[in-house]
Amino acid sequence: GFNVRPESRAAELAEHEGVDIKLYRIIYDLVEEIRNAMVGMLDPKFREKVMGHAQVLQIFKASRIGTIAGCVVRDGEIAREHKVRVVRDSIVVYDGQLASLKRLKDDVRKVTHGLECGLAIERFNDIKEGDMIEAYMMEQVAATLDSLNDPTA
Repeated sequence: GFNVRPESRAAELAEHEGVDIKLYRIIYDLVEEIRNAMVGMLDPKFREKVMGHAQVLQIFKASRIGTIAGCVVRDGEIAREHKVRVVRDSIVVYDGQLASLKRLKDDVRKVTHGLECGLAIERFNDIKEGDMIEAYMMEQVAATLDSLNDPTA
């Protein structure tokens, strides 16, 4: 309703039936509330953000851990929480999570550009010298009503 109050019988019936009565003084408030409700109903959209690349320089075998890749970070950073993919000859051969990330035998949260590190990838031991490890994360993109009309969004 706009600039009105519901009659008491109508308010009682609405409450009994579980119907919300919304009252507005300005139509723009109604439009904004409907827009926010529709955006809230949209499925969240995610976008991949590449965080960094590391090149495998040497391979080490460890009985408990599996294959450890001795790497140098070529750009960006590699962090424990990032997802990683192994790229060999421009082809993605594996996509998963890091099992460990070390720098000079110490567990670390991240390694930045130009530094060397050792890393192991969960459930993947087929790492080879020369492979590139690409670290990425998925970030949520704010949904908008315009994305309803855009089939590519």
